[in-house]
Amino acid sequence: MLNNKTLLITGGTGSFGNAVLTRFLNTNHFSEIRIFSRDEKKQDDMRNQLKNEKLKFYIGDVRDYSSIEKAIRGVDYVFHAAALKQVPSCEFFPLEATKTNVFGTQNVIDASIAHKVKKVICLSTDKAAYPINAMGISKALMEKVAIAASRNITDNATVICLTRYGNVMGSRGSVIPLFLKQIKEGNPITITDPNMTRFLMSLEEAVELVLFAFEHGNQGDLFVNKAPAGTIADLATALKELCKANSKVKIIGTRHGEKLYETLCTREEMKKAEDMGDFYRIPADNRDLNYNQFFSQGELDISMIEDYHSHNTARLGVEGIKLLLSKLPIVRKEVLGDSEAI
Repeated sequence: MLNNKTLLITGGTGSFGNAVLTRFLNTNHFSEIRIFSRDEKKQDDMRNQLKNEKLKFYIGDVRDYSSIEKAIRGVDYVFHAAALKQVPSCEFFPLEATKTNVFGTQNVIDASIAHKVKKVICLSTDKAAYPINAMGISKALMEKVAIAASRNITDNATVICLTRYGNVMGSRGSVIPLFLKQIKEGNPITITDPNMTRFLMSLEEAVELVLFAFEHGNQGDLFVNKAPAGTIADLATALKELCKANSKVKIIGTRHGEKLYETLCTREEMKKAEDMGDFYRIPADNRDLNYNQFFSQGELDISMIEDYHSHNTARLGVEGIKLLLSKLPIVRKEVLGDSEAI
């Protein structure tokens, strides 16, 4: 299916975009990979670091339809990763989160449909399930925007589907780089709540989820990967042991909009989820507004189903987390002394 195609990655200078390039840049799958973002500095850094003729760079903002429309001409596939994703900043500027995560996604989808892009994969987050913060709410609405658009495509010239995943270990803005910095500088490790749990997955696993959706996704599908979780306290302990540090831990309390645990699939979604081994496929609800054509009473067994969340998934202890951490480039480079890790 993939041979000399053109791929566009929105937000392509971020952690996900870099991981995709690591996977595909030196293969024949894509003859051209377009990086679309608003950060000229990161684009210039990427251009100078990789020096690859397959890469084409487009300055623009998904909020601006004309800029994304120009970048999407002639594209076969789109990975839509552009987003505002920092919980505190979205909490204080929810309208900005809405402009990027909701209206920006609509622009990407509209431009993709207009130019007959074969498939669009929109990246979402566990914070979109039962959202309590502005980032999660905007991402939940992004999912609804994408699924609604998929319902209205009659010729299937463009397939729109989604992925939802939890915290990506070592990604920009995550706690692992912060904890490493605090350990290195001899400062206390700041923990919000030691009992807080989060899903633990690598960037490579995030890419695998997107590629699985890329291969298996039907119109409006949402894909979720099964992932282990760990507590923030165990994560901090694992890093301390890997660094052979005796850093103190400082409990600072839960920040704006944070949950004790994150949900990847709600019980309502688990009711219709298809188990595909390492992943769940959640098909779109394609009923129209004439609900009486489909049912006249509700389902009785929904209360018997559990959400899939970071408190009830497989729980890793300190040793298990250390094993995962030791595979991360940032840990291999800064802690284990692997000079080739990037």
